Amino acid sequence: MKILNITIKLSGHILFPSFDMHDLRPYAEVIKKIKNMGYMPYVVVGGGIPARYYINLARAHGADESTCDYIGISIANINARIFINALGEEACQFVPTNFKELDEAISTGKIVVMGGLQPGQSTTAVSSILAERTNSKLFIITTNIDGIYTKDPKKDPNAKKYDTITADELIKILESQGIKAGEYDLLDPVALKIIKRSKIITKVIDGREPINILKAVIGEKIGTTILP
Repeated sequence: MKILNITIKLSGHILFPSFDMHDLRPYAEVIKKIKNMGYMPYVVVGGGIPARYYINLARAHGADESTCDYIGISIANINARIFINALGEEACQFVPTNFKELDEAISTGKIVVMGGLQPGQSTTAVSSILAERTNSKLFIITTNIDGIYTKDPKKDPNAKKYDTITADELIKILESQGIKAGEYDLLDPVALKIIKRSKIITKVIDGREPINILKAVIGEKIGTTILP
């Protein structure tokens, strides 16, 4: 049976919502279960509240946006290293920080966990690059809401959820928004353009319950599907 590659973006705001201790093992167990089902999961971990805190601290002390990006990348890579520990021996034991290291990590045949890559890219963009490089047929993005809405559902109770939306439609929405380090709320134009050009089926789901990741993998109707 041919292994189906799947890329999973684990939101830093879910895994690391504060500086308090959080148990990452339920997410690690779901990722390992997906691998045991015959898939090959590739994982990107976001920076979360720790990254946002240090980015804001640096910006308040005069750091430019590229410096803020480097700080966010560093924190995301630390988070990725912690998640590797949660996965144990089934994970590649280093965090790739460039394409050469990524290819080395993929060659291990183990679960690859990444954080950030380069300034100007969100970890969602990194995830889309990883999905493209591994020829993933499914890209799962976890968030703290249950999909993509017409407006922010936390601010507008009349916002309506999309069951499906095209990458082009989302690109038009995002092109009117400015993006700074640490402020990538859901998706960015880089990620969407990669999703479109490589025709990657993408699902945006509520990641606060780890089981939802498994539901997305097996094809249950959940979240919002972005069509390339």
